[in-house]
Amino acid sequence: MADKKKLQVLRNRIDTLDEKIQTLINERGGIAQEVAEFKQASGDNSMYYRPEREAQVLRDVIARNQGPISGEEMARLFREIMSVCLALEKPMTISYLGPEGTFTQAAAWKHFGDSVNTLPLGAIDDVFREVESGAAHYGVVPVENSTEGVVNYTLDRFMRSSLKICGEVELRVHHNLMGKMTDVKAIKKVYSHQQSLAQCREWLNVNLSGAELVAVSSNAKAARIANEEAGAAAIAGDIAAEIYHLDILCHNIEDWPDNTTRFLIIGEQQTPPSGVDKTSLLVSTMNKPGALHRLLNPFASNNISMTRIESRPSRMTMWDYVFFIDVEGHREDEQIASALAELEQEAAMLKVLGSYPKAVM
Repeated sequence: MADKKKLQVLRNRIDTLDEKIQTLINERGGIAQEVAEFKQASGDNSMYYRPEREAQVLRDVIARNQGPISGEEMARLFREIMSVCLALEKPMTISYLGPEGTFTQAAAWKHFGDSVNTLPLGAIDDVFREVESGAAHYGVVPVENSTEGVVNYTLDRFMRSSLKICGEVELRVHHNLMGKMTDVKAIKKVYSHQQSLAQCREWLNVNLSGAELVAVSSNAKAARIANEEAGAAAIAGDIAAEIYHLDILCHNIEDWPDNTTRFLIIGEQQTPPSGVDKTSLLVSTMNKPGALHRLLNPFASNNISMTRIESRPSRMTMWDYVFFIDVEGHREDEQIASALAELEQEAAMLKVLGSYPKAVM
């Protein structure tokens, strides 16, 4: 009896806390509406979503967290609260590389929360165009995977787009084998995106060496095919299994357990400094000895850490290349500004794709 009374006391405390939490969340939502009204009254309708502000809030959440809930889980909860409150200010439409159920959709939800309207599109080019036209507020596109490298088409699209990089998302990618059969021995074909097939190559060789591997445009499309075709299975994420009514036959079949994909948030706005930022650049140089060395020297001389460099054909002149470069810091930082000024003198072309907060979680 004493144990039951103690349990009831604990449950009563939870109920009391739940009521306080609910009241505070609604209070926060009310303040968000006041912010929207203030912006409308002052004629400032351009920037309801502030990437740098949200990044700062989430970093503070993680820094002050005492547990037992992990910092990452606490930040995820606050992300959803911010998403709900932002929707009270101004509902947003986020375009992404579809169809529904892709990892890109999962990245969109991770970054913006579930209270946005997500718009699946068939190609990366379509995601850019939807944002450029104003039909979507922001877009989400994949840019690189930790095991398979860069998504070249995303890089190429920046060459002819005026959009800015406003943020980034890092998503741990877990690939699951799914289908409608009960025995993996019944699988004749495995459908997935070519990068997912590559990321699960060793597992497939060992466990499904007799099955035909078929690359399709997305993991979500693979799941849809597996739902319709006898003897077919798909490699995709949890969301796709739920949407397309498939059973997960084997979990986490990726060859590398730390498999992570990086996504970029694209939009029209420049993002102010958040305190922990990255800057992405598109640079070209003359094809002559020592050109690349001179191109990179401003970063070294200004003590700037470069986190990535990729070369792509310029598509303008044969054997002419452009370089995509990521550095730590914001373009408004003194060291970055100094390096960019030096780089502008050396480079044949310099385009700042954006300065934005580093992925928080």
